[in-house]
Amino acid sequence: MTLIQALRRAGVLAATTLLVTAVSMKPVTVYAMGTDSPPPADDGKKKKKKKDSSVIEQQQQQQQQAQEKFLRDYREARQLILDGKYEAGIAAMHALGHDEHPDVANYIGYANRKMGDYEQSKIWYEAALKADPNHVRTWSYYGMWQMEQGNRLKALEDLQKVQLICGNTSCEEYRQLKAVIDGTATY
Repeated sequence: MTLIQALRRAGVLAATTLLVTAVSMKPVTVYAMGTDSPPPADDGKKKKKKKDSSVIEQQQQQQQQAQEKFLRDYREARQLILDGKYEAGIAAMHALGHDEHPDVANYIGYANRKMGDYEQSKIWYEAALKADPNHVRTWSYYGMWQMEQGNRLKALEDLQKVQLICGNTSCEEYRQLKAVIDGTATY
């Protein structure tokens, strides 16, 4: 793996982490500034600020723990799918409670495609692309889906999208789809 590929993967992981954080965040109540009858100046604002900051800190810790759990469970679900345990992997992905996440939807689509359920696969690939129109792995897998459906021209369009997103023809997603289109690989 080249340095550029490693940095790109690190960027994707960072973006995924930020997205997971945003998805898993619970709304925080925001109170309006100012009132008609403000409290006295010596009402113990320091205690309130400490309590508020400790509450915020606790919420941040909970969010971080939820994010770490999501990533851990996502990786386990993904590994089930990569190991060919498609039904178990799909169930594990659904159990994450974030079907709208592009990585989750993508692997549900992939597992369905590998089981031969092309209609469900298409639905999930399109859900992943709706969530992230630049999700390079989904475009690559969707191109493979297109080839399996006999839609070579559509697969070539998807290959062009992969190239635009990657910015080159050497990223893994491009090479994999190109090999499938060229008939030198199956995936």
